Amino acid sequence: MLSDLLQRNAEWSAARNADEPGYFGRLATRQSPEFFWIGCSDSRVPANVVAGLDPGEVFVHRNVANVVHSSDLNLLSALEFAVGALNIREIIVCGHFGCGGVKAATEAMQNGLADHWLEPIRRLARACAADLSRIDDTEARRDKLAELNVVEGVRRVADTPIIQRAWSRGAAIRIHGLIYGLKDGLLRDLNCTVAGGHARTEMTE
Repeated sequence: MLSDLLQRNAEWSAARNADEPGYFGRLATRQSPEFFWIGCSDSRVPANVVAGLDPGEVFVHRNVANVVHSSDLNLLSALEFAVGALNIREIIVCGHFGCGGVKAATEAMQNGLADHWLEPIRRLARACAADLSRIDDTEARRDKLAELNVVEGVRRVADTPIIQRAWSRGAAIRIHGLIYGLKDGLLRDLNCTVAGGHARTEMTE
């Protein structure tokens, strides 16, 4: 398995160099991504691939169910580096339909540490229980919760001292919420963009 992976890497590197000589040499000298992507760890949702971006165009943080914890030093460190060192001004929180983490958050707690990690989604499900209960189909209900989790993530990122300080300095940072469809490969804008403290909160149906 490892030998196959290394062989595929060698073939990819050779093909990339053939298409664009000197590509890796140029990439190694600078990092100037346009986007900071906060996404799910799910192997089916790699940021570069689903967004059609090349290496160097997106700075990525991923975790189970793309949860934004205010105490997650990993995410906060990446956010601070993205905003302060890389000067990124477009931040994306991206969830996906059919999310296993969201599914686990709606079931009995039997997942060890993951249950602690997913607690914000359970809290969100309780807060939105009335609206979610109107959706009869279980899969559709979980997909709606995945959308709500993205919107909540956008709000949480906007509330971080990192972003609040950047906005106070006049940085034109925008935070967007997207959802990815595993069944069609499409990204959808949830229309919850926050820019300088001003939000678009009407979600698409």
